[in-house]
Amino acid sequence: MQTFRNLVPDVPATPLVEEAIRLLHSNGGHAPATEVCACILELPDLEPAVAAALVSELIGEDWRLRVTGDGVEVVCEDDECRALSETDFVVFDIETTGPKMPPSRVMEIGAARVRDGRIVAEFQTLVNPLTPIPPFIAGLTGIRDEMVADAPTFEDVAADWLGFADTSVLVAHNAVFDVRFINHEVSHVFPGRRMMNSHICTVSLARQLLPELKSFRLGALAEHFAVPHRTRHRAGDDARATASVFIRLLEHLDGHGVRDLNGARRFRKQLQPQASGQAAEAGSA
Repeated sequence: MQTFRNLVPDVPATPLVEEAIRLLHSNGGHAPATEVCACILELPDLEPAVAAALVSELIGEDWRLRVTGDGVEVVCEDDECRALSETDFVVFDIETTGPKMPPSRVMEIGAARVRDGRIVAEFQTLVNPLTPIPPFIAGLTGIRDEMVADAPTFEDVAADWLGFADTSVLVAHNAVFDVRFINHEVSHVFPGRRMMNSHICTVSLARQLLPELKSFRLGALAEHFAVPHRTRHRAGDDARATASVFIRLLEHLDGHGVRDLNGARRFRKQLQPQASGQAAEAGSA
């Protein structure tokens, strides 16, 4: 089976693995296997080779950790602490044959890679969902059965999609839906696997940064930021518009002194209530 850096077993990591990751991060990303065994497994004074074998068994198929000789290192970067200015984001959108999976399937993927505050690459493809497209969905998106009849299946594009996303932070409008749906498709091609990428939602981020807005739909945010949004409900244009909105939201975060993903998740802008005296004065002006 082809391997990808952003696929992990679709099971929660054991608490011991998570403890090992925290230990390694506190040590700069690497430590002797003997130290991991002593601190995490409470097995001190082991021979280095024995400790390395035990850590290998502990890690299992979790690619985030790697045993190298007698040491252990973290393979992936800690996205939560990585500077936003140094992070690659893949902003993506999918069109599906319905809202629930199963039985609904992905029929289009669009994505834009954002780096250093600009779009540097794009990914777009129709996908043959191997199921008829309901009339309502066809009317909403303009994607019809004949358009996807000769399109690649998700299995055909999975490797290209995973390679494009790589270990970037995924961004989407209503990200929970898109990430769950894309992982459902991934699980068909790579049973028992899911994408490990961190993700962030532009709806949530906009609510945190711009609580004064009345609507957080993509169209409303695009209009607010004067972002072109030519064709709605098509993955490529929606992803491009979302990426442009996200870039503007990153600028707002920077203006508030937010420098990493963890800070972006935690930030909350408070609406300032207008003093009653000021409101009365303004009303009489």
